[in-house]
Amino acid sequence: MTDAAPRHKRSGLFAPIGLFLIALGIWSVWWFVLAGQVRSHLDQQVEAMRSSGWTVAYTGLGTSGWPFRVRLEAGNVAVTAPSGHALAAPQLAAEANAWNPDKWVIAATDGLVIDRAGKGKVAIGGRYIRASVHGLTQRWPNLAVELQQPVFTVHPGAEAFPISRAERIEFYLRPHLAPSTTAGVENSVDVLFRLIDAEGRPGGPVQGMARNGKLTAQIETVVEDANRLQGADAAGIFAAWTRAGGRFTAVRGELSAGDSTATLSSDVLSATPDGRLQGTVALQAKQPMAAIAGLAGSGSGAVNRAGAAGATAAAAVQGTEDVNLSLVFRDGRTFLGPFALAPAPKLF
Repeated sequence: MTDAAPRHKRSGLFAPIGLFLIALGIWSVWWFVLAGQVRSHLDQQVEAMRSSGWTVAYTGLGTSGWPFRVRLEAGNVAVTAPSGHALAAPQLAAEANAWNPDKWVIAATDGLVIDRAGKGKVAIGGRYIRASVHGLTQRWPNLAVELQQPVFTVHPGAEAFPISRAERIEFYLRPHLAPSTTAGVENSVDVLFRLIDAEGRPGGPVQGMARNGKLTAQIETVVEDANRLQGADAAGIFAAWTRAGGRFTAVRGELSAGDSTATLSSDVLSATPDGRLQGTVALQAKQPMAAIAGLAGSGSGAVNRAGAAGATAAAAVQGTEDVNLSLVFRDGRTFLGPFALAPAPKLF
């Protein structure tokens, strides 16, 4: 009679399972603590905004995402600043990795509605609308906003919006990258804006400039004294910044409208007390006559058609090759040489 084979102890099989369960329990505790902190911080931020004159409303705020993400989601979100500008979203979600809660992605899955404070509402739909923010412990966090194939629909009774759709719109903000010895660098931010293949509304200035083509623009600048971009009083966040002498410096950009292209630069731009941009932008343009002529022929009431026609004639005299021009914002108007084209851009 042979001896029976020895039985192996099974206790060793349970050790890894036990360790996994312990780790899962610890991680779950961490997740619930983190989720609670996020929710508490959001509640505090909302109360701080309300006490500063903002109106914030939402329904069905919930927390989910266990075990690897923290996700906040709410419906019927409506945020109105003291200036009257407002944003509303049927559904808004914010999500971060549980192991890196310093970086958040925010998505408006069903589009947005923007109220332009007296000018009326514009609905924004598209493939997606999202933003990401990270570096929340920095003085200035890194912010990126992207709209993929946005479509703009003006609500009844609202003022016209300059574009009807675009392939992409991007906005980036980050702490100013400069040597630490530069004075005031800690109060400055870098801003980059991109508008890709935008189509103007029928009869509007963008459609006129592009001559039924598409408008593409890229503008970058440094915003000095950005720490004063706060408060959002009745005039908007730029009001206090302007009163304190805030400036845009190192302005650089590229424009393409139909067959016309231009590069632009300005050392300094600022704003008047009523919020109109002031300063000089140098343009090196190629075939500018087509864009200016289209602007002159547009049906927009904001465009001085006589001034645009004069600028067209002056550009025609210089030819269709590279032309150096100066775009001047002064006295609340936009001038191309001696010709007034339109009101100067308004910050608030």
